[in-house]
Amino acid sequence: MNERLLPGRIRSGWGVSILFLCLMALSGCCSHEAIRVNLIPRPAEMEVLSGYFQPGNTTVDDFTTVVVDNSRMDALGREGYELTVDRSSVRLTAATQTGIFYGKRTLEQLMTDKGIPCVRVSDRPRFAYRGMHMDVSRHFFPKSQVLKMLDEMARYKLNVFHFHLTDNGGWRIRIDKYPRLTAEGAFRTQRDWYAWWDRNDRRYLPEGTPGAYGGYFTKEDIREIVTYAAERHITVIPEIEFPAHSDAVFIGYPELCCTGKPYTTGEFCVGNEQVYTFMEDVLTEVMELFPSKYIHIGGDEARKVAWATCPKCQALIERERLDGIQGLQPYMIARIQDFLASKGRVMVGWDEILHNELHSETLVMSYRGQKGAIEAANRGNYAVMTPGEVLYFDWYQADPHTQPRAMGGFSPIRKMYGFHPVPDTPAKAADNESIIRGEFVSPDSVEYIYDGGKEHVIGVQGCTWTEFIETEKHLEYMIFPRLLAVSELAWTPRERCEWNDFRRRINVHVSLLHARGINAFPLSDDVVITAQMLSEGKKARVTLDTEKYPAEVRYTLDGTAPVPGSDLYDGPFVVKAGTTVRAALFVAGRMEGTMTELYVDARRNVDNYYTYLNTPEVYASTDR
Repeated sequence: MNERLLPGRIRSGWGVSILFLCLMALSGCCSHEAIRVNLIPRPAEMEVLSGYFQPGNTTVDDFTTVVVDNSRMDALGREGYELTVDRSSVRLTAATQTGIFYGKRTLEQLMTDKGIPCVRVSDRPRFAYRGMHMDVSRHFFPKSQVLKMLDEMARYKLNVFHFHLTDNGGWRIRIDKYPRLTAEGAFRTQRDWYAWWDRNDRRYLPEGTPGAYGGYFTKEDIREIVTYAAERHITVIPEIEFPAHSDAVFIGYPELCCTGKPYTTGEFCVGNEQVYTFMEDVLTEVMELFPSKYIHIGGDEARKVAWATCPKCQALIERERLDGIQGLQPYMIARIQDFLASKGRVMVGWDEILHNELHSETLVMSYRGQKGAIEAANRGNYAVMTPGEVLYFDWYQADPHTQPRAMGGFSPIRKMYGFHPVPDTPAKAADNESIIRGEFVSPDSVEYIYDGGKEHVIGVQGCTWTEFIETEKHLEYMIFPRLLAVSELAWTPRERCEWNDFRRRINVHVSLLHARGINAFPLSDDVVITAQMLSEGKKARVTLDTEKYPAEVRYTLDGTAPVPGSDLYDGPFVVKAGTTVRAALFVAGRMEGTMTELYVDARRNVDNYYTYLNTPEVYASTDR
């Protein structure tokens, strides 16, 4: 990517001057004949009227009549609002201050250099949980970057920040009772994750060692982050990993693992009662800092190797009559769940916690596809959809040969936007599985959420794992603008989510993100080709699509590469089976991105679902 597309960092506050300057770009999409608004997320109900309100050089607080009416709770809920803008006034009504806050975010997005379009909006979110996860263990990001992310989350009406504070890369939160967690487990020998982890050079260094890489948040840092988030109506959910992903703990406290030695295992010794004292002590200090009802304990990817030969673990299996080493993790999870419940908190875990008998309120995050959330909902537990194949920001978002190195897989913004957070019919579940697997999946072959279960899916979350994300610029490049697709999935009713309209709006918002100093990915220049076989004969209906809007897409059917004079795509067309379709995006007579081709295969319905599910080890520069 050209360096000119990478704007420098600026702090994005709530000052209307910055917002107004950024949002002047919206005026180019509006006219008195046909006013187009570019709100993300799209409101539940909206009518665009004629004309504009002229606010002058004032803030939304200066010209908005605000009405907090608790009697509107049934109609609007805690986060909904009604907004009326006419030529002479702006009126905002909500049942709570939270609804007022979101209404003001809508007003800020509506502002243009022509004024604020006259509209009537009745809006409330689809889901109560609208989340973004950020891993600060593999690579540590400073408080200033966290606050910047919170600003953007609030702007797009996300309300949960999942703070992944501990993992194998380093322990990132100060715990007074166990100071060696940060004094010895927060810094390591190498910045590069691949060099440190995959080449078996895993060594931590004491705080203050020259050249050590890492960092951690003090308790004052955490308090500031939590307060800053609360002011923006965002809940911060901390994650402290049990029983796995805990290598950093055993540098300072090796007695808590089965071998009693650091660098030998990444799991706590489930049979060691000291572990539960440690667990309760740490979680107690964490709960003092985070008022969130939910506390995330991980619960994923335990290798269990050391447990097989550990005398303490084997004794626990015998004493509690557990199902061998497979019963050890559920035992630990059950104790954590009960401890948090005794403190009035609710446990959250990745979908491996489904091996447990869960409390009714316990929240399951489904990261291994959609199946975990489906099972949780059908069991009567709450679930958040966050399948890695769709909603992970560390996956590639364009051709891997053109992108900075990523974890793998392919998750462009359209793929995210096409996901069904609540697969409550066989068709929806099959659509999701087709996206996840990269191939057609029949509706009669998948599990779905049964009647009565859909209310248990309380939200959707995008996840940012940072093994290969080292810099703040790279972090923003991977998250934005894909986070805006998650925002609309989480807020907007499904029947209001429409790709072509979202594509128009997201192109506007990429420019706005850049204007605010967010190093957003500028959207892909690649063309996606889809072909659906028709019932009459061996023919297929071909559609060409690109993330860019407006877009000049040219194509050929004769085996040659598209050139500026090739056919201009203006809608779906029909071809015979056996045809090779080639397409590319053109800007000012020059091809942008890479040429895409698809052979139309008569043997089956052909959908060019998302390729790059198994990406080559092709890494470009990480300085993005």
